[in-house]
Amino acid sequence: MDDTTGEITPTILVHGGAWAMPDETELAETNVGGVKAAVKVGYEVLVNGGSAVDAVESAVRCLEDNPVFNAGHGSVLNSLKEVEMDAVIMEGDHLNAGAVACVQNIANPDSLARLVMDKTDHVLLVGQGANMFATEMGVPSVPMETLVTPNAVKRREEMKTYNQAIKKQYEIRKIDEAVPVQTGHDTVGAVALDSKGNVAFATSTGGINAKRPGRVGDSPLIGSGGYCDNRVGAVSTTGHGEAIMKVIQHKKHLIKLYST
Repeated sequence: MDDTTGEITPTILVHGGAWAMPDETELAETNVGGVKAAVKVGYEVLVNGGSAVDAVESAVRCLEDNPVFNAGHGSVLNSLKEVEMDAVIMEGDHLNAGAVACVQNIANPDSLARLVMDKTDHVLLVGQGANMFATEMGVPSVPMETLVTPNAVKRREEMKTYNQAIKKQYEIRKIDEAVPVQTGHDTVGAVALDSKGNVAFATSTGGINAKRPGRVGDSPLIGSGGYCDNRVGAVSTTGHGEAIMKVIQHKKHLIKLYST
């Protein structure tokens, strides 16, 4: 909020995954440029009077269309060398939300999650059911090979098992004795505040390399992949889904316990 006028300043934040910026200058610039492009797309929605949920959807679509990121067109490959994607979107006014998991052949899974929120009585659709819903909504199916990038193939060859992927993606290396850095690269997301004071978040991912078919991480789960409420704020999260899901309910319980 602008302290001098009392007006709310539209704001958007975007992240491209939990990882350390690569040493290669060209790759670093590509990633930063991709995030900046998504910020610009989302911010233009906000300054033209669009809602926070419109802004985060647009920003995440931009990231899903960029093969640099592990979402949509840059998704990693599962153990069958296929793409399975998860996504979620939520608005903080009425706490409406939509999500999809293990969806295939969809260019922008976060927009499909938006349709789940807007067009169904459900929150989460998975697998074949999510793809059937996409067809019902007129969302075009794209050949899987259009979502598979050379980088995804390379990473899949380098990390042949899920455990190898976890160790590599979330390995800790020390630049110096005081600063541990993650080298992984995964889930993308955005949060926004619009001029009416509404917040929203969106999260999208291709998951973790070499995962089992049907594996669902934390990303499409409300409260794990992110959350928003106009009274509190908005967050889009990223990281190792299995580890996050094991503790998220415990943390909620502790927050409730110590706040009563």
